[in-house]
Amino acid sequence: MRAVVQRVSEASVQVGGEEVGRIGHGFLVFIGVGRDDGPEDAALLAEKVVHLRVFADEQGKMNRSLLEVGGSLLAVSQFTLWGDCRKGRRPSFITAAEPGKAEQLYHAFVRHAMDLGVTVSTGRFQEMMQVYLINDGPATLLLDSRKVF
Repeated sequence: MRAVVQRVSEASVQVGGEEVGRIGHGFLVFIGVGRDDGPEDAALLAEKVVHLRVFADEQGKMNRSLLEVGGSLLAVSQFTLWGDCRKGRRPSFITAAEPGKAEQLYHAFVRHAMDLGVTVSTGRFQEMMQVYLINDGPATLLLDSRKVF
């Protein structure tokens, strides 16, 4: 699984003009599921995201996790993270998981993050969404469950 993790002051997601998710201080996480991913990838990625130490401590150093600062997480599915742009001008998505599997693992990531004690809000899987955010820093990290551990 792949994730783009953005530290935010606030973020929200809308579907068809209706707000379906909103958080304050925390992480906006775009999640893409690959065809070879499994439940262990969802658990590992959730664990990594929740414990990333990228929030400021008293000295202003990135030294606190999402849990330590009481932050929330907004999880948004994004299959385009698996787009391969090496050939031609149109991305290939053959390495992305099929929708049924991707949805299961996306929800597994959300459940794992919640089980770790984080308040989680979500977008809607396989919907066109408008995502709004105020990036804090900016601080943006790229994670891949196959390269994280």
